[in-house]
Amino acid sequence: MTQSMPVLIAPDAFGRALRAPAVASAIARGLERAGVVAVDLCPVSSGGAGTVEVLLPALGGETADGFALIEDGATAIVEPAASAAGTGERVAAAIEAGAVVIVLAAAAAATEPDADAARAVQRAGGLRGASLVVLSQLRIPPALSAPWTELGARVVAGAAFVLGALSFDERMRAAHAVIVGEARLDAATLRGGVAGEIATRARQSGVPCHAVVGTNLADRFEARILDLQAIREATTLEAIETAAEELAAYL
Repeated sequence: MTQSMPVLIAPDAFGRALRAPAVASAIARGLERAGVVAVDLCPVSSGGAGTVEVLLPALGGETADGFALIEDGATAIVEPAASAAGTGERVAAAIEAGAVVIVLAAAAAATEPDADAARAVQRAGGLRGASLVVLSQLRIPPALSAPWTELGARVVAGAAFVLGALSFDERMRAAHAVIVGEARLDAATLRGGVAGEIATRARQSGVPCHAVVGTNLADRFEARILDLQAIREATTLEAIETAAEELAAYL
């Protein structure tokens, strides 16, 4: 199988065990087995843990303990720590390293910004003149952003932020098709998950979109909104390769 335009491979992590870059590579191997060799690997994140891993190769920079410095050290992307206090300490360390803009990824399982983390940042010294952007993994009402906005931070959609940093729209418009991936395809996918954001953009741009997911829990209404052309379930890298090989028939 050949095509002049690449297939854009844009999965999120499948939980902690299967990180987004590894999933993207497995999908590429499966497509290659089916004869699809023109691919564009674009692992993504909804704005939680793993955000540094997908952004750093595209933006350049250097890593530190729990955060990465980009833009000549002026901006820090901070990963969440195991505790709110640890997250506050990481933000303080990034500011101490010279960053004047802090991008804070939400906790991996968070459905709203973590008020405890906001208080921990304040206890760790506050922003000290730095700007703070908090990435939320789900769309949230303004009231839930209050602990952060009171601190002077902005809460933004993590998926949109990551896709913008990766020049996703330009890459999608140059693609023959898109393959997304995530651990669970469900209602949360539509409430700010990066796979849902990608599927929506693909539908609006007329680019076919397919999915490899760990578990497909989307009902008919949700599936209709996502407009995914084909969905395959897989929970290991080997199974993901096989699922991608099967998806090649739809490309």
